[in-house]
Amino acid sequence: MPSDLQLSPSDSAEPGHDPSVAGSWATAQWCARRGWPVHPLAPGRKTPAANCSHCRENPHPPADCACLRAGRWCHSFHAATLSQDRINHWWCHNPEFGIGVSCGPAGLVVIDIDAHPARPPARDRILPGIPISDQVDLTGLANGFHTLAVLAALRGQLSPAEDATTLRVCTPSGGLHVWYRSTGPRRWLSSVGSSPGRALAWQVDIRAHGSYIIAPGTTTRHGTYTPLGKCREPAPLPEWLAQELDRTGHLPAPTVPAPRPVPARAQQAVYAAGGGRGHTERTLAAVLGPVEACGQVVEGAGFSDILNRAAYTLGGLIGAGRLPRDEAEQALRDTAQAARPGQEQRIEQIIRSGLEAGLKKPLHTAGRRP
Repeated sequence: MPSDLQLSPSDSAEPGHDPSVAGSWATAQWCARRGWPVHPLAPGRKTPAANCSHCRENPHPPADCACLRAGRWCHSFHAATLSQDRINHWWCHNPEFGIGVSCGPAGLVVIDIDAHPARPPARDRILPGIPISDQVDLTGLANGFHTLAVLAALRGQLSPAEDATTLRVCTPSGGLHVWYRSTGPRRWLSSVGSSPGRALAWQVDIRAHGSYIIAPGTTTRHGTYTPLGKCREPAPLPEWLAQELDRTGHLPAPTVPAPRPVPARAQQAVYAAGGGRGHTERTLAAVLGPVEACGQVVEGAGFSDILNRAAYTLGGLIGAGRLPRDEAEQALRDTAQAARPGQEQRIEQIIRSGLEAGLKKPLHTAGRRP
């Protein structure tokens, strides 16, 4: 049991419990009692605790993993649980674990606002689906707080970053997590704000089905995830935000097509003549489409093969000088991590292998050269 744990298991369920001042064990119990399945994060990090060596060396669908049935924590948020016995076992033996909350089963939609120093993208990527004319002065627009504020102002609403009626959690990097409860049967999907596909706003990620969020009170080597203000309850997702998430593709298609290597539109984009920023973005969106589609299904999508093919295609385009490497590689990484959160190491290995193979066979307009 962690030495700084001041609350008993029964105390941790009380309405006045503040996860920011309790130990990890008590906070994990507090989350589970609220119906939020939890899973361990690696000590001092915001990534899930590592899989066992067998799972790392023999990739397989989480549903087929004996570790989960045995009560171990392999496979990130797929291992998330409400079982107090399992939570006691995990955190009492590993008190340095952080806490991840599986957003989909918890019925949560978390607006993850980033404040990373970066150059803004093209105007059509700042608020996807909302054109911003060249006459609009974007001086000073530097992060997700700004883009979300602009979106809210366009809709005549308060920015979620200023919503004191719901749980908000400050992140060590200067960002903010705004927690909401999903209402109704809608199954909201996750996204990253830099994705050329599904996205709400630049530097604004959505944590919902297929991803996890870090629980308040969790401490990493960079700092503690600290609640802002007095509210500790997620409010219902505002209707205007639900409409924006619907508009930007955060609901699954009525039917998810079977995985395919590269769709016809990707073939057309890959071999199309021309160039410029618009061509680059169209090509990226087409090649990354199958990777993004994997985020709509938990398993059985052939994710590794699809990601490898996308990396191989992008490597060929980069090798032929048809795409900028840094942008293409980052877009692929962001899209893959949104589709399979918590699998960063595996994703990095697949991307590196696929890109290296593709770079050796540049993809020119006439096809790959031997």
